[in-house]
Amino acid sequence: MTLQTTWHRFLETYEPLRSELYRYCRYLTRSPWDAEDLAQDTLARAFVTLAQMGEDPANPRAWLFRVASNLWIDQIRKRREVDGQPEPVTSPEPRAPREAAGTLLVKLSPQERAAVVLKDVFELSLEETAEALGTTVGGIKAALHRGRGKLVDDTLEPTTAPVPGALDAFVSAFNAGDLDRLTALLLDTAIVEVVGATTQYGAEAARRTVLPGMMFGHRRMIDGTAPLDPRFAAGLLPDPIRLEARFHRGRWIVVHWYAHTEGELVRAFTLLELDGDRVAHLENHFYDPDFLADLGGELAVPTRNNGYRWWVS
Repeated sequence: MTLQTTWHRFLETYEPLRSELYRYCRYLTRSPWDAEDLAQDTLARAFVTLAQMGEDPANPRAWLFRVASNLWIDQIRKRREVDGQPEPVTSPEPRAPREAAGTLLVKLSPQERAAVVLKDVFELSLEETAEALGTTVGGIKAALHRGRGKLVDDTLEPTTAPVPGALDAFVSAFNAGDLDRLTALLLDTAIVEVVGATTQYGAEAARRTVLPGMMFGHRRMIDGTAPLDPRFAAGLLPDPIRLEARFHRGRWIVVHWYAHTEGELVRAFTLLELDGDRVAHLENHFYDPDFLADLGGELAVPTRNNGYRWWVS
């Protein structure tokens, strides 16, 4: 059995849980960006761990939450070991009615936060919550008692900052359809990633694959030559994709607007890490339905998702 076949079999069981996994990670991290990173890391860790287990977990949902919880708690512990400080308060979070409770968790310890979310939000039983966190029912009861008593409101105001010159140049080059200028903005050592699909190293590799896909891939979706389920091309128009810089949670991001018969809709977000006037790391989020919807809601922009897979089953 090839590694790709094994991965596809893994997804048959765990892909239906990805929306819940993302929501859980979102409550833990309080940031769409960190939640997406944690969800991706969880799936990768789960895939590797399953290969070492004698049999599949009896409760895949609780087990996946356990993998995510362990990863997140480990991250918090390592962060504290490095700087000797408590878990930092994350960037300001717009208050959305659909997840108002999520803004109340900042002062809970990692174990308390996970217990409250699993029990009160995802409605796991005490036994399932204990299984997901690798502890006892008594330990969960104690964590819930402490955690529920600490919940306080958190109302931080967002801030803004000037658009970096390199980011502004990237948006301008893309909107002008200038692939040469766009490529020239990347460092020769740049890492260019479409999360969940591909990672390319260097400007020239990005020019051959990722950058043309970002600029013109929607036309392949329309004519049916893209390896994507045809239903995601419904209403899509061949007009050029328009980029826009937006400030979100203390960082500048790039919003991708696609033309549709019903108007412009956002179908991707990109994060650029800059090194002076060049791009050192490009992280494109296209195959992330839960992340797109979550971030789109915070930015108050209409979104359309592209599914989880870059191939057609």
